[in-house]
Amino acid sequence: MNQQILFNDQLSVNWPQQWIEFTAMVAGQRVGCFIALPTLAHLSDTDIGNEEQAIQAFERLRFDLEEEAETLIEEENFDAQGRIWLHHPAI
Repeated sequence: MNQQILFNDQLSVNWPQQWIEFTAMVAGQRVGCFIALPTLAHLSDTDIGNEEQAIQAFERLRFDLEEEAETLIEEENFDAQGRIWLHHPAI
């Protein structure tokens, strides 16, 4: 794991927009990392019907999602707002 990229426990669910945001600190800068709820449901093989289920699904996959976000950050795969979006081509 890259020592310059640190993930914290912050997690927020945006139910209307259907995504979860978790955060990383990269050289002192906060970077928002996002995953769409349908993607998360597919990866976790879980139906996500509310925020609590979304958080539970995320927590089961946290390590893998943080690892993917770390790779995207290292590759500087940011969107125009400086965010990282996790995508899975199998979906």
